[in-house]
This record gives sequence, C-alpha cells and structure tokens, in this order.
Amino acid sequence: MLNLMSESAAAGGGMMLMIVYIVIIGAAMYFFAIRPQKKEQKRMSAMLASLEVGDTVVTTSGFYGVVIDITDEDCIVEFGSNKNCRIPMKKSAISEVEKPGQE
Repeated sequence: MLNLMSESAAAGGGMMLMIVYIVIIGAAMYFFAIRPQKKEQKRMSAMLASLEVGDTVVTTSGFYGVVIDITDEDCIVEFGSNKNCRIPMKKSAISEVEKPGQE
C-alpha cells in the first residue's frame, strides 16, 4: 500500500515538473518572439502615423522617394529626379521615413 502511494506521488511530481517546463517555455516564447514583434508593429504604426508630405521614404523594395500626397491607407511617392515618376502605394510598403533636414 505504501509503495502504491509513493508511485502515485512520484507521478504527480513528474506531472508538476512538466507543467513548470511548459510555463517556462511559454514565457520564453513570449519574451523572445511575441513581445519584440508587437514592439516593432507599434514602432511602424507610429512612424506611418507621423508621415507627412515632403518626407523622404524608403520602400520595402529599396526605392527612395519623396511623399507628395497622403490618404488614409495610401500615399503617392515621387521617385528620382524625373518629376513624372509618381507612384501610388500602400503606406505599409514604406519601411523607413526621413524627415527633411534630418541626417
């Protein structure tokens, strides 16, 4: 009888240890994957919210341009020295913004 109780206590201890490992792995996933991603999303949304006409931008494809018009979800970007090269694009396609006069 005593032997059966010690076996069930050991099984319960093993189960408790497994739960602790699952919690530790879940916490590590949060701090190494989910939290940095949310932080980056907040930074990108703040950057796109501060976007103004005249800002120099870099698109996700690597093109440099100047914003000439902004709507809610789109903007028109002028590329190169040719003033006829104006392309409408989603704001989400902008990866970097540089304000005029900023180095």
